Amino acid sequence: MAANSSNSTSGKSGGKQPAPSAEQVVATFPHMTPLISCCKLPLRSLVIETLKEVDPSRKCFRLVGGVLVERTVKEVLPALENNKEQITKIVESLNTQMQAKGRELTEYRERYNIRLVGEDDKQSKADASPAKESEGGGSKGGAGVLVS
Repeated sequence: MAANSSNSTSGKSGGKQPAPSAEQVVATFPHMTPLISCCKLPLRSLVIETLKEVDPSRKCFRLVGGVLVERTVKEVLPALENNKEQITKIVESLNTQMQAKGRELTEYRERYNIRLVGEDDKQSKADASPAKESEGGGSKGGAGVLVS
């Protein structure tokens, strides 16, 4: 997917996770998860390539709706190719829809000034860190400690 999935806190212990992007929020909807995973497409391609080299009259087995069905290669191959093309089209369509919804969500959040819980802390720390360095002598080790 187009969404960046690195949500590490870069070594900060006890720190909050960074706020997810709009695409990541949309992608976490339960009904999107099985459709987005493209891990079966390379496997389908491998099966199609293998079946192209096999005798068309040879029997093969295919799992259809949880039932193992015996067919010939010449019956199964066109169905597999069609299935792969449809899956590719659906995944592309879902990716474009997800990106559009992500942009729409971002615009909505900006328009109504909506922030997630950890988002305010990130921005306020980024804005305050240059001021702290200039006032406190640049020492990061004693942040939050008052010395008189």
